[in-house]
Amino acid sequence: MATLKDRQINAIKQMLNLNQPITKAISAEPVWKLLIYDRVGQDIISPLISIRELREMGITLHIQLHSDRDSIPDVPAIYFCAATEENLGRIAQDFQNGLYDVYHLNFIAPISRQRLEDLAAAALQAGCVANIHKVYDQYLNFITLEDDMFVLKHQNSDALSYYAINRANTEDVEMENIMDSIVDSLFAVFVTLGTVPIVRCPKNSAAEMVARKLEKKLRENLWDARNNLFHMDATQTGAFSFQRPLLVLLDRTIDMATPLHHTWTYQALAHDVLELALNRVVVEEDPSADQQQQYGATGAKPKTKACDLDSRDRFWCTHKGSPFPTVAEAIQEELEQYRSSEEEIKKLKTTMGIDGESDAAFSMVNDNTAKLTSAVNSLPQLLEKKRLIDMHTKIATSILNYIKSRRLDSFFELEEKIMSKQALDRALSEVLKDPEFGLPEDKMRLFIIYYICSNVSDGEFKRIEETLRECGCDLSPLPYIQRWKSIMKSTLTNSNQYEGSGTKTVSMFSKLVSQGSSFVMEGVKNLVVKRHNLPVTKITEQLMECRSGGGSEVDDYLYLDPKLLKGSDVVPKNRAPFQDAIVFVVGGGNYIEYQNLVDFIKSKQSTNSIRRIIYGASTLTNAKQFLKQLSLLGQEIGGV
Repeated sequence: MATLKDRQINAIKQMLNLNQPITKAISAEPVWKLLIYDRVGQDIISPLISIRELREMGITLHIQLHSDRDSIPDVPAIYFCAATEENLGRIAQDFQNGLYDVYHLNFIAPISRQRLEDLAAAALQAGCVANIHKVYDQYLNFITLEDDMFVLKHQNSDALSYYAINRANTEDVEMENIMDSIVDSLFAVFVTLGTVPIVRCPKNSAAEMVARKLEKKLRENLWDARNNLFHMDATQTGAFSFQRPLLVLLDRTIDMATPLHHTWTYQALAHDVLELALNRVVVEEDPSADQQQQYGATGAKPKTKACDLDSRDRFWCTHKGSPFPTVAEAIQEELEQYRSSEEEIKKLKTTMGIDGESDAAFSMVNDNTAKLTSAVNSLPQLLEKKRLIDMHTKIATSILNYIKSRRLDSFFELEEKIMSKQALDRALSEVLKDPEFGLPEDKMRLFIIYYICSNVSDGEFKRIEETLRECGCDLSPLPYIQRWKSIMKSTLTNSNQYEGSGTKTVSMFSKLVSQGSSFVMEGVKNLVVKRHNLPVTKITEQLMECRSGGGSEVDDYLYLDPKLLKGSDVVPKNRAPFQDAIVFVVGGGNYIEYQNLVDFIKSKQSTNSIRRIIYGASTLTNAKQFLKQLSLLGQEIGGV
């Protein structure tokens, strides 16, 4: 079953093949071409296709649209960019300068009629109409980061942020533009999947605005005889075979604790402390010097290195959802394995230097030649393995430095207790007063989670606010969170949204200590996370199972079916459960929710009731970025 990522890669590869289906002959003998993209196009392609793969497809040069480019005749130029005024102006300039002999123009999202006419006029004026071979609308304006995860924007992602959607003085026109932008990208996701979903969403929210617009857009396309994008050929079935998927559209406001939560799994930690973006992190070459640098002991800027974390990296695929201590142990084990393979090759080399012509020596050489040949053949894999071990050691060491200097393990453990309504060992105000305990930003995150998940009296609130001020915290997020909580009180029942969460500490890192690992785990807790469903996962499960009645929180969610000429917004009776779903969070998502859905599907695999869930969000936000947005919203209230 092709994943969203596979389908987007296939669409891009077909585009790079001058929009011809790819055959075996082509991959053997590619046509040489140029690729010219804008920032948006680069963000879409870079997590999916490596430079080596571009070369194999005949792309000799890939360059930014808005850079100084020389004329290169005789080679087709493939453009992949958004149809913005600025980009079209630059393309018209290329026509005028006669940069290329053959143009293949691919727009990431459909170009409007007016802009297409302007482009045609520019081509006429430059006298290069015959050079323009193809103009395509690609419907690819979303970024796939995992087989089952996508975001809409990376460049200018603030335009779709939680702040942009919720700020006080957003004009109606601006809001319409934000919603249209989200809808256009979601529409592209479903065109790429080749399937029309059934949409569910909460009423009176930004999610409902998106749902209504998307339903209208899908319906108009389905009833448009000339341009229907969902008429599959008889040979091509959609990604979801005969069963239609469910699209769950949610608003970030349904769960404000998770985006601020300290985390404990590898990928989410990389996003939280190393700002993982488009599957890349930047770490310092020598992470052990990291701490002195942080506190300004030396003046020199440390060397940094960009690391790609993608599906080609087996270790990453296996461990991105694992708790950090497990990752440290796994890196150590990989290192041991590598060392033993290396030893084996060394031994073989010494045995090969046997003197004397004796038969024994001769048979040994024969024996070993076979062994050595296989060892030499496995050298490239061994070197690649070493490169990955070194890279993960660097990343994990960087993360470990942050865990230790900011006590992230303790924050994670405390927040899990608060979210699962367990008693704390010591009063929160005492914890916050501890100067050794994390950065002001960490304390702020902890308190907001406490405030969201507990009943805090006005007196206690004021006391803790004073403590936070003394710790040097920026208090601007608090007015907004107070307002949010008072609005949500009516909708949030007293049920525990995060029940079942929590951690237990297992014995200290015995493996790491006994093997003399490079990871000094002293003082870090080996926490094991209990398997539980976060609010987004709970809602998805209820909607997929079509459970209704019994006062569940999804009873009054809208039900929109674009295939019906006139929708009724009501769930039909006896609706069969869904096997596939796309969960999309308007206002920003995070790796914690993504991982929670991945774990949920694994737990359901034995029953075969759920095949797959794709997680999407308008943008990916880590806690620092989300806190900043809450700050801006709080300042608006404070300044009123």
